[in-house]
Amino acid sequence: MAPADSSRAPSPAPRTYDELLAALQDRRDALTRSQRLLAERVMADPEGVAFMTVSELAAAVGVNEATVVRFATGLGLEGYPGLTRLCRERLREQAQLLRRYRTLEQLDTEGEEGEGDLLDRVVALDSANIARTFARVERETFSAAVRALAEAPRVHVMGLRKCHAPAYLLGYLLRMVRDEVATLTTGAGTLTDDLRRVREGDCFVALSIYRYTAETVRALEFARERGARCVVLTDNPASPLVAPADHVFYVEASGPSVLRSLTAFTALVQALAAGVARARGQDVRSSLLREEELLERFSVYEARFPPSTR
Repeated sequence: MAPADSSRAPSPAPRTYDELLAALQDRRDALTRSQRLLAERVMADPEGVAFMTVSELAAAVGVNEATVVRFATGLGLEGYPGLTRLCRERLREQAQLLRRYRTLEQLDTEGEEGEGDLLDRVVALDSANIARTFARVERETFSAAVRALAEAPRVHVMGLRKCHAPAYLLGYLLRMVRDEVATLTTGAGTLTDDLRRVREGDCFVALSIYRYTAETVRALEFARERGARCVVLTDNPASPLVAPADHVFYVEASGPSVLRSLTAFTALVQALAAGVARARGQDVRSSLLREEELLERFSVYEARFPPSTR
């Protein structure tokens, strides 16, 4: 770690994995390149670090063993064992969910390699993705994000490539229950025009998973500079979207093949939209009535099917 300012009291040693994450985020700008590599590994893969030796972690990130030990002690921990202890405690907290992953691994290796087996794996894996995602959602963070989405003068939603789908869904659902919602894209080359409309007090939502689209990261940083409240949906604490964010949700995206799953993203997006609808109360009813009038006027749906909740 970089030398501490002698005029400031030393930070207390983290006692939980969540406190460890917070400490690493707070010190991100002061870390050396080697320390940043170690921090990113600890944040992204606590399960793996929990059972690595000093030499294994050093080799995994390309630093020497002494750097690993100094990294741990610099955080106020009792050497490297103190670091792995916090990672293992994280595992114990999620023991029930991890058992589901072991079940999935068995499905992967024991079942017959057919379409039915693939469907079973998809269902089991996405069920675990949703359970693990919502297990990490803190009620205070959820409530604060819902307030930002419901009360901000304008909401801007951005997700590119694979994350465009849940971003589009969130924008669509929010437009049903409130005004002044924009979904940002780069297809027409108008991203800078859209960003020009971001104002202080707005809410900016960014969605991205590894390998984190550069335009989403830059747009989020710009929105933060403009004074917008920033809500992030991403896959792990090492994501570059975390630092500029006010409210962060970590979403599991494991898939049964090389394709990552967006099922947990969809579930979380719907939960946020439902929270906004509840928060806005009577205003939502008025918005939906206006929506139905327009849909009828423009004959959007087949006349054979009466209006219902879409």
